[in-house]
Amino acid sequence: MKAGLFASVLGVVLISVSSHATAKATPGGADLILTDAHVYTLRWGEPARDGKPAPDAPITNGNWHPDASAVAIRGGKVVYVGSDKGALALRGKRTRVIDLNGATVIPGLVDSHTHFIELGAKLESVDLTDVATEVEAVAKVAERAKSVPKGEWIFGAGWDEGAWANRYPDKQQLSAAVPDHPVVLRSLHGFAIWTNQAALDAGKITKASPVPVGGEMRLGPDGQPNGLFLNRAATMIDAAVPPEPPAVVARHALKGLTQMATDGYVAVHEAGVGSQSMAALQSLEDENRLPIRVYAMLSLRDPPLMRQWIAKGPDRDTDSMFVIRAVKAYYDGALGSRGARLLADYEDRPGHRGISGSGYGFDRDLAKAAMKAGFQLGFHAIGDAGNREVLDFLEGEFKADPNIARNRHRIEHAQVVAPEDQPRFARLGVIASMEPPHAVEDKTWAEARLGPQRILGAYAWRSLRRQGARLTFNADNPGSDHSIFYGLHSAITRQDKQGQPPGGWYPAERLTIEEAIRAYTSWSAHAAFREDQTGIIAKGRWADLTVMDIDPLALAATAPEKILAGRILATIVGGKVVYQR
Repeated sequence: MKAGLFASVLGVVLISVSSHATAKATPGGADLILTDAHVYTLRWGEPARDGKPAPDAPITNGNWHPDASAVAIRGGKVVYVGSDKGALALRGKRTRVIDLNGATVIPGLVDSHTHFIELGAKLESVDLTDVATEVEAVAKVAERAKSVPKGEWIFGAGWDEGAWANRYPDKQQLSAAVPDHPVVLRSLHGFAIWTNQAALDAGKITKASPVPVGGEMRLGPDGQPNGLFLNRAATMIDAAVPPEPPAVVARHALKGLTQMATDGYVAVHEAGVGSQSMAALQSLEDENRLPIRVYAMLSLRDPPLMRQWIAKGPDRDTDSMFVIRAVKAYYDGALGSRGARLLADYEDRPGHRGISGSGYGFDRDLAKAAMKAGFQLGFHAIGDAGNREVLDFLEGEFKADPNIARNRHRIEHAQVVAPEDQPRFARLGVIASMEPPHAVEDKTWAEARLGPQRILGAYAWRSLRRQGARLTFNADNPGSDHSIFYGLHSAITRQDKQGQPPGGWYPAERLTIEEAIRAYTSWSAHAAFREDQTGIIAKGRWADLTVMDIDPLALAATAPEKILAGRILATIVGGKVVYQR
């Protein structure tokens, strides 16, 4: 017998693993059996729009309790879920049995909007997440430059374009501290890039360089680029950076996916796959190296790739580890960099309303062609005008061709939605794909952008739910911490990791813990047309499971702050343990 010791902040969880048969072993038994677990299957009915649990939910006097203690798996699927005794009756000579010693098992987590290749690259870059000042960021880059050969590019990511919007950096300090390496520092959410002079020289970028529509290249007192590129202008730097070798892209992809598996995710929806990423992911699938499932959204910004896939149509094979069935379309910019399109002026910049549609590079005809070919469209829309315009676009297309309304189109972020537009999500069957971390991270500046009235329609999870909208949750990583514990805590408390503000930020928009978990599991399965294969733990479903050392349903009512201290113990994909702590 093997025993693995999992340290837990709530105590010590001992997981015992055994493959020995019992006297009553079943011939050709289960491949894997999990016992002594707190299993929440989500097999019960959906909660009401106000969050009230269904009558058959395992909750008594407000206290949740598991509805099973064991799961048996064979051939990549669940063959039994129920009692320990029932599961162990399926034990065979080759069965692996894991005693979870009271750990919690839920349906496998799905992050429905990721950039895991960027995440993998960020893990190798200068991490500027939570860096508060330009001086601190420059010091980190200068330290990295000491170990990088002269002339090689240095990449960093994570400085907050929203929090820094009133004091954006320029190239001066960065160029002085790191003169011999081209430096590219991508912002937290990717809507701004900060560079030094060496990067501008390498890309031959001058004041005469054409700026894409919907972008801003900041100029210095000398009239030359000052090193800051906002919104669509970020593509100018992307074009200047030498293409990464395919092997490097594949390495970053695998590193990002491995990190997601470590953090409990069994699947991700990659938002915006271009030709280079597609080649890397296809090679990883061909080599059977994808550790978790990838549901890919093609990038509408890659017309040759789009035309290729429009000609052949979306994948219908949902069982594959790599499925191409959706398209990511950018419709407006970000709120932090004041690129999101608003119905009225920005509160903190009179006369400015952001950019959208063709002004932000949205190719309407290509989007229509993709929808007609059967692809699900995921529209990046942040501002209230941006969201309204996308809803108008979809409504018009649905009237012209009702068939395309069946493709479960999505609005990625749905960050600021006017109250009168909120019912349209349900009426049109459009999924709101949203990020709980964004609300608690943006709270320090979002109201300054929107004012006290429009902020009521921002990050409005409960309002959208109350109007009947389908939700799916994610982190939009690497822009936000994708920890499920952070995501759940944000969703149910509207507080940051320090518990601020007391009582939560606009707490009326909180969700219940059940809704939050469903938004990362069963509701995300629906968003990828997989509700018949996964999302709940039941016989015949994929054996995609997440094991953690806390019971978030129990903690939500008594000590929600303790959810932040949770740890992933194991991630199981298709019956295979792809991560074990």
